[in-house]
Amino acid sequence: MTIQFPQISVIIPVLNEEDYIKKVLLSIKNNTSSNQVKEILVVDGGSEDATVKEALNAGARVISTSKGRALQMNVGAAIATGDILYFLHVDTLPPKNFDVEILNAYTEGFKVGCFRMKFDSTNPFLDVFAWFTRINTQLCRGGDQSLFILKSLFEKANGFDESYRVYEDNEFIKRIYKMTAFKVLSNTVTTSSRRYEKKGVLTLQWHFGMIHLKHFFGAGPENLHRYYVKHIAI
Repeated sequence: MTIQFPQISVIIPVLNEEDYIKKVLLSIKNNTSSNQVKEILVVDGGSEDATVKEALNAGARVISTSKGRALQMNVGAAIATGDILYFLHVDTLPPKNFDVEILNAYTEGFKVGCFRMKFDSTNPFLDVFAWFTRINTQLCRGGDQSLFILKSLFEKANGFDESYRVYEDNEFIKRIYKMTAFKVLSNTVTTSSRRYEKKGVLTLQWHFGMIHLKHFFGAGPENLHRYYVKHIAI
């Protein structure tokens, strides 16, 4: 009996990322080990640099939409034709055989999950923060770890809440944890430490922690966005 593996649609929301889009698309190409990655969808929110040109040159399909990562990911998901959606931030690089690991999780019965994470930095504090991504609890999740999910489950969950201009990944994953078992894969994605380098490691992590805490105590999407703009936005 031949096992029919699902096909994967990679979805990358971008805005003015001409340098990073080249890196992530090359990483996808070099680290794919199966024939099940059906398409790479770069969802552009109105870039004014060479992001779109670089994506097209690398062979990705570019979709243009309004700015807003939740909106961009929802648009990509609606257009995607794969059975599994793999959401990837532009400054996060997938590991070798990432597609095979996702497919293996699917054969084990998991409909959703993410990778562990490490930073492209030797900072010991960032190593500590990254270590916690191996723990399978909603509090240790974030968009930088990437996310795979069956398209049917994504649709059942009604996708990302577009009222969240920040924290959209965490809000979505919180709902998913209540719906089904979540898989934390053993391999690690590598994400950029650029924001920490600009803001300061402890300062930025403090502000991220405050956003988590504010959400826990009921702060809405506009409140979280105001805090982000004031303390984090670069």
